[in-house]
Amino acid sequence: MARISKEEKKSKIIAAALNLFSERGFYITTIPDIAKKVGMSVGNFYNYFNSKDTLAQELIMYISEHLGTEIRKINEQDISTQDKISAIVNMYFDLADTKPEMIEYFLRVYLANREVFGDGCEGMICVSPFVTEMMIFFEEGVSTGDLHNQDFFSAFGLFMGYLGGMVFLFGEKILPTSLEEYKEPISENIYNALKSRG
Repeated sequence: MARISKEEKKSKIIAAALNLFSERGFYITTIPDIAKKVGMSVGNFYNYFNSKDTLAQELIMYISEHLGTEIRKINEQDISTQDKISAIVNMYFDLADTKPEMIEYFLRVYLANREVFGDGCEGMICVSPFVTEMMIFFEEGVSTGDLHNQDFFSAFGLFMGYLGGMVFLFGEKILPTSLEEYKEPISENIYNALKSRG
């Protein structure tokens, strides 16, 4: 039987913690819970992460890097700003459908337990790969004249408010249909809210 590398074991811890934190919440989930799900001792867990808070910060960086990478791929495409909005909405909704624990963690743990992310995750530090790619998206949209020039956080809040709100409703089983049905209208609403008035 092949030995599992340290990186593979770390990935298993991250996957298990994402699931448990998203399902149960941050404070209810214990390190023994995570260790048990991965099939390791609590002592061995500490060879990978020295605390639950450290793990929590690593998880948000992991999600941010994943989102940042996906948005970078969209930013690098030679397509219109409107098509980029549609691609970002599609990517985010697909992620909420196929890996709901990632979005759930972002919405329910990161945004709801800011005290956990104070030391070492101040401001946008732990979500900078994601935020940076969104900044690039907005800057390029403004430079082409497709989007109106406004404060980044106003535009970012509007965009993410639409996405987060819909995913929250989906997660709570309030939406009457799947997220798939909302991709086009939400993309259109975001574009209409952000497009240049000139």
